[in-house]
Amino acid sequence: MASEVITVFRSRLRPGVDEDYGTLAAKMTALAQGMPGFVDAKTFTHADGERVTVVTFEDIESHNAWKEHPAHRQAQKIGRERLYSEYSIQVGISNHSHSFKLDE
Repeated sequence: MASEVITVFRSRLRPGVDEDYGTLAAKMTALAQGMPGFVDAKTFTHADGERVTVVTFEDIESHNAWKEHPAHRQAQKIGRERLYSEYSIQVGISNHSHSFKLDE
């Protein structure tokens, strides 16, 4: 069984681009959710303005399909040219997973 692939995308926006970013981010989220192998995605914003998005795909093939999707590649270009003041990406393969959920 293949291991899940987890991407951590940390970013900061340029001033005045919140609306454009929100529109593009919503489109990219919908696209990712519809791709084979998509598991989940969550975005968090810190009080200092840093955004962190954690995206999980079932395997490296589905992750790479997302990474190379033409619409995603175009969004990456727009992000570099107009939206982000900085970003970093870390991609890792999970070798262990454990969870707990209290039954209510």
